[in-house]
Amino acid sequence: MSKTLFQKIIDREIPARIVYEDDTVLAFHDVNPAAPTHVLIVPKKPVPRIAEASESDQQTLGHLLLKAAAVAAQLGLRETGYRLVINNGPHAGESVPHLHCHILGGRPMSWPPG
Repeated sequence: MSKTLFQKIIDREIPARIVYEDDTVLAFHDVNPAAPTHVLIVPKKPVPRIAEASESDQQTLGHLLLKAAAVAAQLGLRETGYRLVINNGPHAGESVPHLHCHILGGRPMSWPPG
């Protein structure tokens, strides 16, 4: 199977503006931002989407969400708020089949989204 765009970023084959990295996740600015602050945080282990995650991914998924909150705080979004978005499948807007969480902030968000 060929590498996803995100796997190529993780492997440094494609440049990205990285804001956080550890052994489990990588966070970087979205190249097509939907908000003044738009960062993606991805697990380094390639999981196609949340619906395909398994029990063995539980620790990675928890780490992903905790680090998403930490990155949002690092970006100055804690006080005003932010939105975390995980898309699953084409009708949800998933464009890269590698689980990722969008960290969106820097402006008021409306409800419902989309």
